[in-house]
Amino acid sequence: MRKIIVAAEVSMDGIVNNPEMFPEIFKYHTDDVQEYLDNLLFSSDALLLGRLTYEGFAKVWPTRTGKMADYINKMPKHVASRTLKEPLSWNSTLIQGDIVEELRKLKQMDGRDMVQYGVGELTQTMLNHGLVDRFQLLVFPFTFGKGGRWFDGMDIKHFKLIECKTFKSGAILMQYGQA
Repeated sequence: MRKIIVAAEVSMDGIVNNPEMFPEIFKYHTDDVQEYLDNLLFSSDALLLGRLTYEGFAKVWPTRTGKMADYINKMPKHVASRTLKEPLSWNSTLIQGDIVEELRKLKQMDGRDMVQYGVGELTQTMLNHGLVDRFQLLVFPFTFGKGGRWFDGMDIKHFKLIECKTFKSGAILMQYGQA
């Protein structure tokens, strides 16, 4: 069975949904951080995206080239949205109908893991239905102070630590599974 991995790059104060902080994040993308990010991407064969992440990524990634960009641009993307309409661009398919059931079907299909970048309502839905197999939080050693936090508005959830790794830049990877 395929796994769903939720990956987020966050500041120490838990900010995850603020594109303005990317210049700060990139300061900490040392070679070992980039190796982790590459391994995560290349071990998967599909992306799960909410509407906002899809719209942001679809503007940026098709304009880029290189090994990572080429892989992202070619891989299938499954997009959760109540407002977008088919057809979607950028090798993307709209998840229609019962999102939980559709995600369960995707997990049963042959293939490698699926990664969700961007955290929001899709993440909360997957959490509430036990669909997330692993959380990979890459925490960077700075505070940002403004923007969405990963678990705002969520009920109490418990997780099991799988791995903790420190990178040369001071960034820390914390991998969790659902308890």
